[in-house]
Amino acid sequence: MDSAKFQIRQCLRDSCRFRFPVRAQNDGDVRCPRCGAITQMVEPVYQFSAPEIDPRTQGVEIEVILDNIRSTYNVGAMFRTADGAGLRHLHLCGMTPTPRNPRITKTALGAESSVPWSQTPDACALAVEMKANGFQLWALESSPLAMSIFDALPQLAETAPLALVVGNEVTGVDPGILAKCDQVIAIPMQGVKRSLNVAIAFGIAAYILRYGRAVHIGKWRMA
Repeated sequence: MDSAKFQIRQCLRDSCRFRFPVRAQNDGDVRCPRCGAITQMVEPVYQFSAPEIDPRTQGVEIEVILDNIRSTYNVGAMFRTADGAGLRHLHLCGMTPTPRNPRITKTALGAESSVPWSQTPDACALAVEMKANGFQLWALESSPLAMSIFDALPQLAETAPLALVVGNEVTGVDPGILAKCDQVIAIPMQGVKRSLNVAIAFGIAAYILRYGRAVHIGKWRMA
């Protein structure tokens, strides 16, 4: 969200009364997007602003292996999450689209320019290399082998960087990578569905793994 000012308007037609936000305008002639009738401003002009967060606690350093993610929209959302959580690199592997694809910008909203990334054809070879270079290798996967992310969190070392593996929307993480992981984690599910959209699951996991241990010991707080 940018620093533009906004207003809340409402349709004056009694049978509609549609209420919606728009950018603040000087002429006041904003028609209802639902029925086309005249609208009026019903709340004072306001400006969106993000809360000030104390950045002193950095949390666990995380790089991500995105292996064969199909959807450009999922990848764009993952870039935006990576930017917000302060992840240091996205490794785009296999068929995972890169920011060279303009559709990624629809959900990344500029984060594709702020988050370092690289393209690698073989995620399994990359995982082996990163593990040899001192990374903890964890996979996010719905699997009988998986441990709840909350139960696994105490095992996450703050002194070594983490390589988090996220796999294909349908087929999951490559079994060759799973066999090399130090830990396989899953997000507990209480409904009838057994998994989340991959970008949403990644966002939950990214923040828990990046800051969860710091929250647990009380080092992270609002400014």
